Amino acid sequence: MHSSVFQTLSDPSRFQIVEALLGGEHAVNDIVGKVEIHQSGVSRHLRILQDAGFVTMRADGQRRLYSLCPEPFREIDTWVGRYHSFWEARLDKFEEALGRQSGDWKTSEIQMEL
Repeated sequence: MHSSVFQTLSDPSRFQIVEALLGGEHAVNDIVGKVEIHQSGVSRHLRILQDAGFVTMRADGQRRLYSLCPEPFREIDTWVGRYHSFWEARLDKFEEALGRQSGDWKTSEIQMEL
């Protein structure tokens, strides 16, 4: 996966547009109503998202309807999945440490009651 995928989504305006499109296909003016960006800015960011493969455009008469493309998100999911075992192992160790501390706390609490 290319770092450009993350660079594309790192822009807060583009991220807002992607979030707005999560519910399905929208015209530019609908997107403008959902995000706090002027129409020209939304159009510019949609072009960048389209060039990066995140959105597709469908003409419907005079309207241009945009929707998300699943492939870049699958790539992100695959990339994140590679780190799952790394974090899972660390979280397991963290859970064990918490269990030991919790056990120590319960033991000391019982001793104090006696």
